[in-house]
Amino acid sequence: MRSKGANGVGRISIEFEVANYRDMIRAEEGTLPPDKVRRQRIAGVVDSGAAKLVLPLSVARQLGLRLSNKIKVRYADGRRAERREAEGVYVELLGRHDTFSAIVEPRRKTALIGAIVLEDLDLLVDCQQQRLVPRDPSGPIYEIE
Repeated sequence: MRSKGANGVGRISIEFEVANYRDMIRAEEGTLPPDKVRRQRIAGVVDSGAAKLVLPLSVARQLGLRLSNKIKVRYADGRRAERREAEGVYVELLGRHDTFSAIVEPRRKTALIGAIVLEDLDLLVDCQQQRLVPRDPSGPIYEIE
């Protein structure tokens, strides 16, 4: 499904998994039963014109994510605000995963996946087919020089 964002960039709707990374570590250490790891499958929009991962406040609360100090954000329409940042957000998307910080939006209903997540997971936006694809199906490849 495609929509057009306020910044004029095409957007792709997807579902992906998020979890509390601190819970995952505790489960790995044996101090938390694996079935108690707070995780959720959520709807999101991929917007390569945005920088970071953005989560609804309701998701951050359900996952029990630690909120850090306020950070400054600027919206595509030029508005500015201060928002809290959630730490330790485990993201799994198309079989790839990593841990990120996320901007927490109080009134947002879906997540937003920006360029930092796409770059880190080595995923590309296929504008013709309106989907995300791995740059290399065999796994991420990172350029270092």
